[in-house]
Parts: sequence; C-alpha cells; structure tokens
Amino acid sequence: MCGRFFREGVSWAEYYAALNILGEPPENVEPPEATYNAAPTQIHPVVRLNEVTRAREMVPMQWGLVPSWWTKPLSEKKFTTINAQSETAHEKPVFRGAFRHKRCLVPMSGYYEWSVSGKSKTPFAFKLKNRRWFCVAGLWDAALIDGSELLTFTILTTKPNDFTAGIHDRMPVILAPENYGRWLDPALGDPTPLFEPFPNEDMTAWPIGNAVGSVRNNYPELLEEV
Repeated sequence: MCGRFFREGVSWAEYYAALNILGEPPENVEPPEATYNAAPTQIHPVVRLNEVTRAREMVPMQWGLVPSWWTKPLSEKKFTTINAQSETAHEKPVFRGAFRHKRCLVPMSGYYEWSVSGKSKTPFAFKLKNRRWFCVAGLWDAALIDGSELLTFTILTTKPNDFTAGIHDRMPVILAPENYGRWLDPALGDPTPLFEPFPNEDMTAWPIGNAVGSVRNNYPELLEEV
C-alpha cells in the first residue's frame, strides 16, 4: 500500500513545463513545495488527458477513488480505494472503467512506507536518486454525490523491487518520463510492461520519525533521518 507521499521544492511552472501541461495551475490546491504529508481524502493535483481536447491538464482531485456508479453518501462507502493493484485493476468493478478510459499521473517527490517488526512500526521515506520529483500511475473517476460532481483518484501499486521488499510488499507504479504519454492514453496499447518494479539502483530510502503518522503534521522536518 502507498498511503502517504510528499512533494517538495518544485514550482507549478516546473511541473507544467516538464509535463507539457496547458493552462494555469488549479486554484485552491496546496503549493507543491508545502506538502510533506499528503494523505487520503485530501485534495491533490493530478494530471490527466482532457476528455474533449485530449491535451494534458492538471486537476485537483480527492485521494480515494469513488467509481462513477456510486450514488450513495460517501459515509456508506466502506471499501478502501486509495490504491489499486496494477495486476487486477482492469477486472475489478470499482476500477475497471477508469482503467480503460480514465488514467492519470500523480506527481510526487517521494512516498512513505512502514516496516513492521512484531508490534513495532518504523516509517521510511523513499525517493529517486536522480530526480527531485516523478510521477506514479493513477486512475481517476467522476461520481455524482449529493448533486455535485466529485473527482477522485487512486494510485496503482505493483510488486516490490529487491530494494523495497525488505520494508513493504508493495510499491507504487513509478513511471519513467518517456512513459507518461503511454500510460495516459489507453489507445497506445497494453500498459502491462509499465507495471514492472522501478529499478533498485535508482532508489534510496531512510528511516524517519513517527511524527509522519499524524496527518496534522506537515513540515520539512518529517523527512529528517533518525
């Protein structure tokens, strides 16, 4: 599971230029450099193809996918959808429609994961060695809840590489920049090869303090090694 991530030191202008996004940054979304503890149910920026123009656009969405066929109050949604397994998302009722037609990129600088040993849990921060930020594969959907459209997303996960396997049994699907377009556009063919674990040698990780466990904590010091 990937249940927390962070974005640091990156301007909207850099994201837009690197990802070939048109338009202006979304309003009412926390600046990228200020988010050190991104959590489910919060609003985060994701990149998708506009359904009419097919151009890339950045849109604020809530983390935790709500499928388009869901019409009940959110309080009645008892299943967790912050992550989708890349191996089965294409066949699961909650994800399969989005997998076919509504894919997205989720920008981040890194993510957190917890190593469990008996009753002890140790949080770790994961980053890429050669990049200040990257994108992971996601799915998005739109549901009509209480008369209003709700845009939501989920993060795809895959089996761990050898580097991360000692800490957790899943990792997010990290995409190389040259594969962003291939993932976003379903017309470009089978995306299965994109779900391979990211190379070991390109990743780094370190233990951090337990303060990251509270979503109320959101500051750069969360990333300090302990």
